[in-house]
Amino acid sequence: MKIVIQLILLISISMIELNAQDYQTNDLEAEKSITNTIETYFEGWMNGDTTKIGYAMHQTCQLKNIKDDEVLIFSREKYLSFFSPRPPREESGGRIVSINITDNIASAKCEIYTKDRLYTDYFNLMKIKDRWYIVDKIATSKKIEND
Repeated sequence: MKIVIQLILLISISMIELNAQDYQTNDLEAEKSITNTIETYFEGWMNGDTTKIGYAMHQTCQLKNIKDDEVLIFSREKYLSFFSPRPPREESGGRIVSINITDNIASAKCEIYTKDRLYTDYFNLMKIKDRWYIVDKIATSKKIEND
């Protein structure tokens, strides 16, 4: 009987490990795809390319931020209207701080910096038809004190 219990435990542990490996593999694939979506957004933001920004954002995406203790909400179309093509911003870049994934939804904390501002964005993302989209964005920014 003891051998049977040990065998059952061994099989159970093996199954759990296999499931964990599948989950990690799926997470890595999802993280890579999410990273590609966000990098497309960054590239569009740096160059004022609304095609790239729009490609990363779902049609229903909204931008929300706070000004004077009021929540401002911009539709995707309004947000895209803030951009126009330009040369890449000097002394600027973007980075993904963290990504959290659960099945077909995710959140990402990102930073975009220019020589005088630091923007912090939190993206909510969803996987729709095998592609990750930014479906919601909240943002804040602060002035960078240059020495």
